[in-house]
Amino acid sequence: MGKAIGSVVGAITGGSAAEKAAGAAAAQQREAAEKASIAAQFRPVGMTTRFGTSQFTREIDPKTGMPYISSAGYTAAPELADLQNRLFGQFGQGLTQAEQMGQQYAPLGGAAQNLFGLGQQYLAKSPEEAAQDYVKSQQGLLAGGREQQLSGIRNKLFQTGRSGLATGGTSTGMQATNPEMAAYYNALAQQDAQIAAQGEQAGQQRALFGAGLFGTGAGLLGTQTQGEVGAYAPLQNLLGMSGNIEQYAQQPYQLGLQLGTAAMPGQTAGAQIYNQGFGQAAQTQLAGAQQKAAAQGQFMSSLIGAAAGGMGGGSGGGMFGGGTQNFGQYMRNLGSFQGGGVGANSWESMF
Repeated sequence: MGKAIGSVVGAITGGSAAEKAAGAAAAQQREAAEKASIAAQFRPVGMTTRFGTSQFTREIDPKTGMPYISSAGYTAAPELADLQNRLFGQFGQGLTQAEQMGQQYAPLGGAAQNLFGLGQQYLAKSPEEAAQDYVKSQQGLLAGGREQQLSGIRNKLFQTGRSGLATGGTSTGMQATNPEMAAYYNALAQQDAQIAAQGEQAGQQRALFGAGLFGTGAGLLGTQTQGEVGAYAPLQNLLGMSGNIEQYAQQPYQLGLQLGTAAMPGQTAGAQIYNQGFGQAAQTQLAGAQQKAAAQGQFMSSLIGAAAGGMGGGSGGGMFGGGTQNFGQYMRNLGSFQGGGVGANSWESMF
């Protein structure tokens, strides 16, 4: 009976102490993890250079308790800000000039469209068709002169009485009645052959000319586009200069980010070392507390077993004079005697 009571009391005593030690160790490890997380946070550095100043605002999240960057920015140096403001003041005038200059190139677009239409007309016919048209037009121009010349020859032959004199065929396939008529038709044949050759050449030239009209029109459109783009070049230069100034003003901001990034590996490594060291210390403390609790439990188990069993002496005798009530009084006295460990109040709650 005494050994059973001692075992129960020892187990309760050791278990309670071990539970408290484990809770304390867990709390220490949570605290270490939070501190390590805070130590590993990204920390950009506000900086000041000749070109400006950067600012980073850190706040604590009320829900998680973790720090975070709530805002960031930079301020250009007064000289840079003044220069940029002056450039900004020229944007409106520069845009107006660009628009006016662009409008001056607008007629080139209309001229190009006209050339395209004319080129289509020239290329509407093939070179062969153009050659035939040329021959017809040339022969039409010569028809009146030829008729007058033929009429003159016939009149002369009639007056000389040689109208009926035949001399044979001509190169045109017509029957000539005298040398004058033969010479006339041979001249016509040579002239027609020359016109045909010129017609072929004219057809080819017409096609080339039509294609050239398209090329000229395309060139005008290219010139219009280049002119309109070039009209905005001064404004683009203003924007580029303003952008360069902005980049100079951003230098402190970028340097602050780079410095914070460069420090991140060291912060992370330090946080890991801190967390590991704190966790090992908590585990060591927990192991020591558990060993102490086990030793206390074994001591109390032995002490109570000896007191309740070896010295009891039956139901009415022994060291306690009988019963659980006297044993409880003994434990209260024992708690007062120890001054710690298992207190009197603890034992009162058990009996």
